[in-house]
Amino acid sequence: MTDIESRIDTTRPHTARIWNYWTGGKDNYPVDREAGDRIRTLHPGIGEYAKADRLFLGRAVRHLAGQEGIRQFLDIGTGLPSADNTHEVAQSVAPDARVVYVDNDPLVLAHARALLVGTPEGRTDYLDADLRDIDTILAAAAKTLDLSQPVALMLLGVVIFIEDDEESYAIVRRLLDALAPGSHLVLSHTVTHPDMPDVDEAVAFWNEHGTPRLTQRTPAAVARYFDGLELLEPGVVSCSAWRPETPAPDVAMYAGVGRK
Repeated sequence: MTDIESRIDTTRPHTARIWNYWTGGKDNYPVDREAGDRIRTLHPGIGEYAKADRLFLGRAVRHLAGQEGIRQFLDIGTGLPSADNTHEVAQSVAPDARVVYVDNDPLVLAHARALLVGTPEGRTDYLDADLRDIDTILAAAAKTLDLSQPVALMLLGVVIFIEDDEESYAIVRRLLDALAPGSHLVLSHTVTHPDMPDVDEAVAFWNEHGTPRLTQRTPAAVARYFDGLELLEPGVVSCSAWRPETPAPDVAMYAGVGRK
């Protein structure tokens, strides 16, 4: 057994693998599928959140690479490889785009090679690190990215794992402070909302049975991550409502894009 394999716990469901299951992937185990089905029973639409979040990623990256001219992407909390990963979307618009992925999940690490195949003109790299390891992330990212030039900081569904509010805001601020003017924050976050009480029940089930624990925040609390940034229209909204190509129902995953 390799060191990576020894770190994979197949006895408890894991959020990255459930996300993979909901989006039609094959990198999951029976325990993940069982938990995923149970959560979907509590909140039938929750499987659509993963798909909506992935579609938001694509729209945001295409906009940044196309209209904003961003050529560098730091994607923290990568998750398991699937269709339309950040480098695939970015390099389809700008073949010379550079992407650094960061995650600390051993199964993601095991599949990291799938994330490292980019265009000849561009470059992709992968770092095994936790979101809290800010100095490590920035030092390693600087080997691939020029941090004196604008970078898109991608934090999709990852600050939900930082339970303390002030710690989570401080992490995002420290990362942004290290980036050049013209950089952008792309962030999505599960919310608690009075119109969606079944989401709270599903998250409570997850936190009792799964790993790692999730923290919900209100839409206003999610908007606070963008303090001091110029929010791109339409602001912080359901990720399915961020510049959709076709109308889609709101989901309890809010997102936004802000310019430094």
